[in-house]
Amino acid sequence: MIKRDVIIVGGGAAGFFAAINIAEQNPELKVAILERGKEVLAKVKVSGGGRCNVTHAEFVPSDLVLNYPRGEKELLGPFHQFMTGDTMEWFEKRGVTLKIEDDGRMFPVSNSSQTIIDCFLNEAEKYSVEIFYNHSVKSLKKIDELFQIETSQEHFSSEKTLMATGSNPKIWKLLEALGHTVSQPVPSLFTFNVKDDRIKDIPGVVALNVEVKVVNTDLCSEGPLLITHWGFSAPAILKLSAFGALDLAKRDYKFQIEVNFIRQTFDDCLECLKASKKDLAKKTVFKSTHFELPKRLWHQLVLASGIDEQTRWADLNKQQLEALTSQLTQAIFNVDGKSTFKEEFVTAGGVNLKEINFKTFESKRIKNLYFAGEVLNIDAVTGGFNFQNAWTGGYIAAKAISK
Repeated sequence: MIKRDVIIVGGGAAGFFAAINIAEQNPELKVAILERGKEVLAKVKVSGGGRCNVTHAEFVPSDLVLNYPRGEKELLGPFHQFMTGDTMEWFEKRGVTLKIEDDGRMFPVSNSSQTIIDCFLNEAEKYSVEIFYNHSVKSLKKIDELFQIETSQEHFSSEKTLMATGSNPKIWKLLEALGHTVSQPVPSLFTFNVKDDRIKDIPGVVALNVEVKVVNTDLCSEGPLLITHWGFSAPAILKLSAFGALDLAKRDYKFQIEVNFIRQTFDDCLECLKASKKDLAKKTVFKSTHFELPKRLWHQLVLASGIDEQTRWADLNKQQLEALTSQLTQAIFNVDGKSTFKEEFVTAGGVNLKEINFKTFESKRIKNLYFAGEVLNIDAVTGGFNFQNAWTGGYIAAKAISK
């Protein structure tokens, strides 16, 4: 039996952040991390295409919480304690400077996730945080005020335990056995599978400012849209997938979307095209790209409107004008399935938020049991927000544990 003051279950972002902060705030506590695999911080490594999207340049708590489909209300208080600016300061104090990109995402200036990993490993060593690799947790019990944890290799005990295991169904079952309730997980960040003649030959094309709606729902998002070999991706789709995670799962990921490629009303677009019919009478519609759309996308939407490559603006009839307007402002696509967004698999689901005290991230049901990160039913849109939840939860839990 190995006894430690604090056991952190999970060697990911939230676990390391909590462990380092506990050990720094109270050096007398013996802190250990149990990692089920042979490597720690695997998700940090692949985040942001290997650059690690540490957080997002959103500095007002009431605005920051709007990026969390699950956890918006609960995180408002915690973000007043520790949020984006605090994250930047924390890393800079440890020699890691972050930079803000045009879209608000924040990365280490090195553009390498290894910088973040090295920072955590160095800090863990500095504060004598032990890391036990290949220790998959088999059971978790509380007996006589001590947590008893059995792993694939050893038995541990601790007075305080923090769960930072991310989306882990086996851990959720152990927590259910202890008396917690768990919302069943469904994918949260994913791309849409779409087979359609309008997009099959133009992968890589990006429409910068679109509006996407899920037909027969209130789900709607806006932003860049990327056409891929399998369908649609980029922020407009990922935001929709996050906020629609539960609804889209119920539909078995088979539904229709309406895409407004130019963010104009049908009537305004029609008037614009009528003006072009007059002003560009002798030019061909096919070669007269409008609304700052990518050329290849414009070509496909023109052809889909029943307008061939030789048709001049002057020769457009009413039906063709309206068809093109419809393709531009209310194009319908059938979605049939989803694909994981890169390696950044995020789920909606986890420990019921009503069972957590968000002033400390401690369980309301089991004294001295704490949580941080995606083990809770909290998830966010893409852009560094899931990491910010991990940093905030890890920091506040550490503060409570270290007292």
